[in-house]
Amino acid sequence: MKYRNANEILPAGLVEELQKYMQAGYIYIPAKTKEHKSWGELSGYRKELEDRNKKIVSDYRQGVPVEELAELYHLSVYAIRKIIYQK
Repeated sequence: MKYRNANEILPAGLVEELQKYMQAGYIYIPAKTKEHKSWGELSGYRKELEDRNKKIVSDYRQGVPVEELAELYHLSVYAIRKIIYQK
């Protein structure tokens, strides 16, 4: 998320009204419900994790031990087990 200067994007009257409530701070303005994106949807990270987790499950089903998967993917044994038992 990129911060923008309110003076650059909002009418002066609206900026003055906002300043009655808050001075020199950050305000989060949420997206409209129909335009809201899920976590990781814009960056592609969610898909990347899903692909990684599918590979972990596949490797496990092919006989790779949990301890080896943890070392290979730089995760804890607990995290690997959580991924395996989710699928």
